[in-house]
Amino acid sequence: MSSPSSPRPRLNRIAGPILGEFLIGMTVAMAGLWLASNESDAAAGAFGLSQQVLETLFVLFRVLAIGVGAGVTQALGAQRPLAAGTTALVGLGASTWAGLIAAGVVLFGSDAVLGLLNAPAAVAQLAGPYLQMLALALLLEAFNLTMAATLRAHLHARETLIVMMVMHGVHLLLAFVLMRGVGSWDGLGLAGYAIGLTVSRAVGLAMHLHFWRQRLQLVPQRRDWWACPPRALWPVLRIGGPGASLEMVYRFAFMMSLAAAARLGVAELATQAYVLQVLKYVLLISMSIGWACEIMVGHLVGAGEFRTAHQLVRKGLRNGVLASGSLALLAAATAPWLMRAFTRDPAVIASAQTLLWIACALETGRVANMVVLGALRATGDAIYPTLASMASLVLVLGVGSVVLGRMFGLPGIFAAYAADECIRSLIMLHRWETHGWVRHAREILVRMRTPGAETRF
Repeated sequence: MSSPSSPRPRLNRIAGPILGEFLIGMTVAMAGLWLASNESDAAAGAFGLSQQVLETLFVLFRVLAIGVGAGVTQALGAQRPLAAGTTALVGLGASTWAGLIAAGVVLFGSDAVLGLLNAPAAVAQLAGPYLQMLALALLLEAFNLTMAATLRAHLHARETLIVMMVMHGVHLLLAFVLMRGVGSWDGLGLAGYAIGLTVSRAVGLAMHLHFWRQRLQLVPQRRDWWACPPRALWPVLRIGGPGASLEMVYRFAFMMSLAAAARLGVAELATQAYVLQVLKYVLLISMSIGWACEIMVGHLVGAGEFRTAHQLVRKGLRNGVLASGSLALLAAATAPWLMRAFTRDPAVIASAQTLLWIACALETGRVANMVVLGALRATGDAIYPTLASMASLVLVLGVGSVVLGRMFGLPGIFAAYAADECIRSLIMLHRWETHGWVRHAREILVRMRTPGAETRF
């Protein structure tokens, strides 16, 4: 097991490789949407809708990745490497079961899920078989997310970047060839993207196993792939569970907004898919800063450096607001050119630009939710932020999208997005600035410094 005693790097040195990971992953997703849009608007809509279904299923994996990452950082900050290793292996075993559940959903429930989303017939006809082909990829992704979270928690962000570069590079190459074809062969369409995703995730798993062995001296045994004793799993779920509950409510509310958009028609659904894909690039810097803050705060809490953690989050929030706001404005201003990568329909381009202007407020509000919520989770303060945010998710994001969507179309739906993010950001900021997290951080510090803590994880 690697030692946590090495000097703690600066925030930007962690955020940089994470930014690279997000950039590569989102570029591949953007390429997939572009390839699908070259087939038809229905294929683009099917791809975009399927991506949202997949992200909803990823909540199962994030429960583990969040809990494992936070648990490992706290253990390392408290100089408890054995506890960190045990937490990582428990997360790996739990990933098997989470991956199997997600695979079962897409294999046997894809038609029901698409029906709930009011997918147009042309979209559902393509999305159903595509989702079923992703069953194995979901299982592999569960492993990869947990193993990557463990590497990042040990401050091996460069290694996770290497894995992501290779994994997504393989996916992009295979997707381009298999979707578009070669020579007289027309390719496989969306099925080609699914095959490329599965193969690339297998490559990623092999590389993660290599780095676990080389950097962490962790070699999973056969039993580690399925065993997750409740007593050992509880610390992971205690941190990841509330965050996953919030994510599940968010995905449910967001699915309501997708269903509202789907009622508007295929063109509107495709427009939303294009805009959401562009906005993922706006999120890049804030996401990387947020994850880096969470990692660093976990280490600082384990070491008892609460004041430093507070200052770190303020710095991360300031940087995130500046970066996210600037990128959102740039995306809105350049929308007429950005959207031409997906469509030449002037009505779709004009609608997309309107949505991107609304997204300036959306992305500014979202920064606190990404930076501060992650920091709160790393301190062990997970219950209050979760419960306090759920009402806004259901009433503003979910119900608001349906009501405003019927009244104003896609601009109404995006206005609901922006209102929800701003409300929840105020809740997170209030919790952090009033130091509501300190009591939870002290409890973690006491537990980590108690003799024999390694054996309880």
